[in-house]
Amino acid sequence: MKKILMILTSSSELVNTSDKTGVWLGEFTDPYYEFLDKGYEVTLASPKGGKPPVDPRSKLTENITSSNRRFNKDEKAQKDFEFTLPLSEVKAGDFDAVFFPGGHGPMTDLAEDETNANLVVDFFNQDKPIAAICHGPAGLLKAATKEPAILQGKEVTGFSNAEEKMVGLRDNIPFSLEDRLKTLGANYKSATIPFTSKVKVSGKLITGQNPASAEKAAKELIKMLE
Repeated sequence: MKKILMILTSSSELVNTSDKTGVWLGEFTDPYYEFLDKGYEVTLASPKGGKPPVDPRSKLTENITSSNRRFNKDEKAQKDFEFTLPLSEVKAGDFDAVFFPGGHGPMTDLAEDETNANLVVDFFNQDKPIAAICHGPAGLLKAATKEPAILQGKEVTGFSNAEEKMVGLRDNIPFSLEDRLKTLGANYKSATIPFTSKVKVSGKLITGQNPASAEKAAKELIKMLE
């Protein structure tokens, strides 16, 4: 049985606003059920452990996916979500791959978290797949300062500057994810039309641009593991 570590944000903070963020629910639930339905074992972790914050906008009717509805009726999944492990308690050697859902939360915690960075480096050094969607690639940034080959020369995607502008949060994030990925040597790509699915596979690195990319990114990871 394949074992997947899903790393979620513990942060609900945006900058210059009282609005809250967190995990984008569909970016967690879409891949989560892809993995479970494949028979994989999924472990949830976050910097602080416990229940991660959920971006309130991801619960709005227009953003609800079928996997969200399934999650809302799934007592075991909700319990696992409520009691995520602290990152300090997980080791790359216990898993076959790692997956980072998005939401703006990772921009303010995973991007700078030392324990997370060391975990990502361990996954990379053990030649295990690393997948991240939307703002999830923020969880790779500090690791890439320790081990540049994680991003350098890789074709990657992630939430674009155009999309940040369109959702009106460009001034409420600590940095531009697109720009930071480029600065670290990644060959950044985005969909021609914002908010449409875009997934890039480069070596053992899988990245998805936005919520619409979550399911496809999970399927690419499954393909790689199989």
